[in-house]
Amino acid sequence: MSNQPKELHLPKGGATRAGYALDIDPERAGWGYAALRVLELAPGGTHTFATGDSEWVVLPLNGGCTVHVHGEMFELLGRENVFASVTDFAYAPRDARVQIASDAGGRFALAGAKCERRLPARRGPASEVPVEVRGSGTCTRHVRNFAAADTFVCDRLIAVEVITPGGNWSSYPPHKHDEDRPGEESELEEIYYFEIDGPNGFGYQRVFPSRAGGSDVLAEVRSGDAVLVPDGWHGPSVAQPGHDMYYLNVMAGPGKNREWRICFHPDHTEGYR
Repeated sequence: MSNQPKELHLPKGGATRAGYALDIDPERAGWGYAALRVLELAPGGTHTFATGDSEWVVLPLNGGCTVHVHGEMFELLGRENVFASVTDFAYAPRDARVQIASDAGGRFALAGAKCERRLPARRGPASEVPVEVRGSGTCTRHVRNFAAADTFVCDRLIAVEVITPGGNWSSYPPHKHDEDRPGEESELEEIYYFEIDGPNGFGYQRVFPSRAGGSDVLAEVRSGDAVLVPDGWHGPSVAQPGHDMYYLNVMAGPGKNREWRICFHPDHTEGYR
């Protein structure tokens, strides 16, 4: 987790690259594994890419598509928007060629991680996505564990979606996963990608150091923004009253086992898990 990027908050439009509205790869982030792209397709549009040394999940943000991987075709019905429902998704392995096509157009997240194993391409049905209510009161949020470590098989990639009702806090208590401590904490890089429901909506994201010289950011986030978490305590994620907050978490790391083990900040745990 060295070579930390200068900017951990990437406002919308701040990390575009040819073909992508957002493109965060390990080189741009200054770390080793986690990646995220956001693809926007016009009606009838197609996009082709090589997976290279990474595995990828194609996740509709709005709209549906077909995903072609080495002669296999997966139809994704998608959804109207990220607040409407869970969605089906497709997994594409490393060393493959992928084509995404959308008759009606839409926006699609590509969550990726550098990996070693080449697993089968497959579709994840929306009906099989576990949804967890986490926290209580003003810390209640809804976690869609579509590619969590214990719900969908990947080599290194871990990805979930979180819906935080307007006025609530999530990613709370502050927690971290920047050390390899078997059975207690796993070392994972993380990307937060945000969308806010309704016009002029915003939220806040906090990351603060777990060690001298560590990551430190307090960002006002809006739809299309991303925050990188190479290390440190992260949380809370705060949703503006009247505007639900969505974020997509993409995680990956060097650990031998693919697992999500976190350590809560000892000063902020009482009554809030």
